[in-house]
Amino acid sequence: MGVVTGSSGTEPLLEHLFRHQAGRMVARLTRLLGPAHVGLAEDTVQEAMVRALQTWPYQGVPQNAAGWLFRVAHNIAIDVVRRDRIFGEKTDHLIADLTRSSVVSPEDPGLDGQFRDDELRMIVMCCHPELSRDASVALSLKTIGGFSVREIARAFLAEEATIAQRLVRAKRQIRERHLTLDMPGGPDLTRRLDSVLDVIYLMFNEGYSAHEGESLIRQDLCLEALRLGRLVAASSIAAPRVHALVALMALQAARLPARVDEAGEVVLLDDQDRARWDQGLIGLGFHHFERSMVGEEVSAYHVQAAIAATHARATEPRSVDWPLILHLYDQLMAIEPTPVVALNRAVTVSKVRGPAEALALVEPLELDPTLDHYHLLLAVRGQLLLELARSAEAAACFRRALACACSEPERRFLQRRLAQCGAER
Repeated sequence: MGVVTGSSGTEPLLEHLFRHQAGRMVARLTRLLGPAHVGLAEDTVQEAMVRALQTWPYQGVPQNAAGWLFRVAHNIAIDVVRRDRIFGEKTDHLIADLTRSSVVSPEDPGLDGQFRDDELRMIVMCCHPELSRDASVALSLKTIGGFSVREIARAFLAEEATIAQRLVRAKRQIRERHLTLDMPGGPDLTRRLDSVLDVIYLMFNEGYSAHEGESLIRQDLCLEALRLGRLVAASSIAAPRVHALVALMALQAARLPARVDEAGEVVLLDDQDRARWDQGLIGLGFHHFERSMVGEEVSAYHVQAAIAATHARATEPRSVDWPLILHLYDQLMAIEPTPVVALNRAVTVSKVRGPAEALALVEPLELDPTLDHYHLLLAVRGQLLLELARSAEAAACFRRALACACSEPERRFLQRRLAQCGAER
């Protein structure tokens, strides 16, 4: 048994375990209790975490910490089921099932397939067509990803109360409509798979570039999203676009070590030390990219993965094939013509045709209400103006960007760009 002398040492460990084990624990308990009681499954896992936080600093961290949490969560569920008798005649049978399951560790390699199946079914249920897309995303992030309501609210740029209500409503719909963990088939599976991929990619993006806070990168969220993507890719419901998404996430995650410097400051792609890119993740990305090429399907994930692969192939910034990337963005605009894609395409245009032409593409995007208060739009416009020696206008853009919500590293980056505008007048 290891010993932790204070909560400061316990909290990071618990956060790590929560990110990596909470979804498996909630999925297992939901399989036993039934989808109507997913809230009870969540509550018991949360209570197990609280008990660990209360006892581990004084009694030491158990050698098998994940197994300890798993067993305690099951025991809490047993106590609730026995006390409240909410399962009627099934209570004794359920208690027996919970007791047998409590001796199993989520880290037991012999039962890995069973836990993976539980999680897969849980994800698919959360993305049931009876639930709204927003509810599916929020519920999946909460139950499988272990996100807090606050984190989900940040990911949606919504109020915490809105997300909390969305979760309550989703769980009520699961109960009232008697949704199950059974795997769907046919067109229903296709629709749900698209929702599952939306959820996973949103999770990844929240980790890849946190909207607010001290850290630009939340590596644990990125790797959890990648884990869930690989879970779906290894299942019988996998399709080429699943492998494309896994490829995209792996290739982007490979850059994580180089995206900030030792002081925690933002490092732009052109300035990154490519020797720090994770070659293992790059290899994983190309493996799944090749698997995504099977068949005729071409999704937005395919094109984005191709863009990421083009960056990954370049050994240095000047060897990046920007004309190819621009061609790929043209394809992406045909599939998914969103303002954010248009903004990214404009950045690529600046690399191929210069800042003046790119600026002409960026300026109309400021009229799009979906990009209102979007700091990256203002940062890109400011950078293009700076490159065109229009320092005063660039400074105004960076000031407006600083008034928007962003992470602290991004804020410091914008401040440095603003200072540069003054230096170049």
